[in-house]
Amino acid sequence: MSERVAVRKTYKLFIGGKFPRSESGRSYLVQSSNVSLASRKDARDAVVAARAAVKGWAGATAYNRGQILYRAAEMLEGRREQFVALGIPGDEVDAAVDRWVWYAGWADKLAQVYGGANPVAGPYFNISAPEPTGVVAAVAPERPALLGLVSVIAPAIVTGNTVVVAASATEPLAAVTLAEVLATSDLPGGVVNILTGAITETAPTLAAHMDVNAIDLTGVTDAALATDLEVKAAENLKRVLRPAPADHDWSVDPGLDRMTALLETKTVWHPKGV
Repeated sequence: MSERVAVRKTYKLFIGGKFPRSESGRSYLVQSSNVSLASRKDARDAVVAARAAVKGWAGATAYNRGQILYRAAEMLEGRREQFVALGIPGDEVDAAVDRWVWYAGWADKLAQVYGGANPVAGPYFNISAPEPTGVVAAVAPERPALLGLVSVIAPAIVTGNTVVVAASATEPLAAVTLAEVLATSDLPGGVVNILTGAITETAPTLAAHMDVNAIDLTGVTDAALATDLEVKAAENLKRVLRPAPADHDWSVDPGLDRMTALLETKTVWHPKGV
């Protein structure tokens, strides 16, 4: 009997809740596994999927979004050893699970902290409430591969945005494995879309895309590339989150800044009843 040949896994993109190969057919080798190399067309497809998911996700109750994020934490906890086998330290996996839970807890509380009733003269209610920005493009940090990725995705989606993430080219396995977690976590298709490959190819397309409302440059380490992306983002006045400092400590309490940076504030007036 001949020796069995193992099936080598191909890590695909995550777009619209599905796992397609790159439309270009390209891939590259990471840890003896094939990883899809996303193209500019894949980036545009991911934006289309993210935009289609905005209405349903932003319109979901905050309580429901919190439940789904908590479910993602449950599924991630259950696949801890798989991430460890990919080279992610166990402590980092635990921290990523805890961060999902932390953000899930903010889903139905942020509006109370960041919004409220404003005192005005006259028989009116004046209420300010946070609303999602829309489609967010994000460049994930290279390290920590998993905790950094969660720290970019979770604050964007818990507030009702949808995201297209350009994952680290050198550490993509954690990103695609996280996509497999999200695909089994009740998350609607298109809310999170993950592209693997060279950010120099996908990030400029996302920064210039007219249907992207904000871009998070957290994982960009090349100052010239960051400047180029900001210039492209200015074409339709995208919100821009600047790159994280090289010495940024991802293990500390993240605070509310990453959530509030991706929110709009809507203020409404309503007459008081007699």
